[in-house]
Amino acid sequence: MSGTVEEAARLRAEILEKVREYQSVAFGGVQAFEPGSSRVPYASRVFDERELVNLVDSSLDFWLTYGRYSRDFEAGIARYLDIKHALLVNSGSSANLLALAALTSDRLGERAVRPGDEVITVAAGFPTTIAPIVQYGAVPVFVDVELGTYNIDASQLQAALSPRSKAVMLAHTLGNPFDIDAVRAFCDANQLWLIEDNCDALGGEYRGRRTGTFGDIGTSSFYPPHHMTMGEGGAVYTDNDELATIMLSMRDWGRDCICPSGKDNACGKRFSQQFGTLPLGYDHKYVYSEFGYNLKATDMQAAIGVAQLEKLPEFTAARRRNYAYLREALRSLEDVLVMPEATEGSDPSWFGYLMTVREGTGIKRDELVAAMESAKIQTRMLFAGNIVRQPVFDRMRASGEGFRVIGDLANTDRIMRDAFWIGVYPGMTPEMLQYMARVLAAACGR
Repeated sequence: MSGTVEEAARLRAEILEKVREYQSVAFGGVQAFEPGSSRVPYASRVFDERELVNLVDSSLDFWLTYGRYSRDFEAGIARYLDIKHALLVNSGSSANLLALAALTSDRLGERAVRPGDEVITVAAGFPTTIAPIVQYGAVPVFVDVELGTYNIDASQLQAALSPRSKAVMLAHTLGNPFDIDAVRAFCDANQLWLIEDNCDALGGEYRGRRTGTFGDIGTSSFYPPHHMTMGEGGAVYTDNDELATIMLSMRDWGRDCICPSGKDNACGKRFSQQFGTLPLGYDHKYVYSEFGYNLKATDMQAAIGVAQLEKLPEFTAARRRNYAYLREALRSLEDVLVMPEATEGSDPSWFGYLMTVREGTGIKRDELVAAMESAKIQTRMLFAGNIVRQPVFDRMRASGEGFRVIGDLANTDRIMRDAFWIGVYPGMTPEMLQYMARVLAAACGR
């Protein structure tokens, strides 16, 4: 047996060395950037041999579900965020679903979110911040955002409050933190939960502390365009022990048992407990205390994430450098474009560079976008624009499903009509940044 183990270890080492060699040949070359011919993506994966080695190393274990790399990743991201509990899930959308689902647990008593209760959010954002609210029968209450920071107008929070309010669920727009002081104070004063959608902001800081750690629950996405990637994947994290227990149960089918995958009877009481009206000693592995899902990622995804997490500080530094370059290079366009500005007290890990065409300039957003796209520069809208104008809300109106809107969402509509963004991801080269700035200036007539 020892010879077999030794031979397997030797072969594994050879395989991984070949993977390093393969990565160098297949992905190691740097292609020269040719303005007008080379594509400038708004985002892309950035990796080296470490990700491929980890991926293959995990595959050789053939432990296809949650395993050693998953445990390492959860511990690593918890350390990075300086937070007690982090759970790996299969996407950022699942992270948001799990975060909202946790707030519906009976364990939370009167503070649990019930059908008809209200969750305050913004209309300028991504659908998966909103979808869990609707799917659990709660009522989204939409408030407007500010131009420049593109985050919630915190002065509207009080108008959104009602006796049915239970939570606030907000994303940091394109990496720029919302006014956490104001939002956190509002939630504390009114005993509301705060879900901090950190999917576009991992690595950012607010008053010297990592974003994602101010809410009762924070969420991340590791989809390829995001701050780090494992292909598909996400995480939820919290300092609240009770919420962590609920989320662990709901992530793993709703089970009451907390034995890790592949382990049995860690508590020593698997066949000796009484649960509800089940027979005495019913197998604890099949006792369910929540309605849950299987939202785990694979260990192969986690293996990529472990390597990416090591690079996150340098990724964050590159995003900040690229934002700073564009902010300076585009300064001459401030009379025609509203530029993105960091929220006071924050140091964002920027996801993109968002601009809004000023009124009265005679310039149209769609013309600028067309000029950039024809120059092979990818652009994006601010996701759904005003989400209540999306077709899915036509269905909600027709069916009588509930949502509330505070005010006229004037800035949200402005962003929907007049805003677009370009990338600042770590793979951007100085030549790409210069080219983007030059094309945009020309499109603005400069």
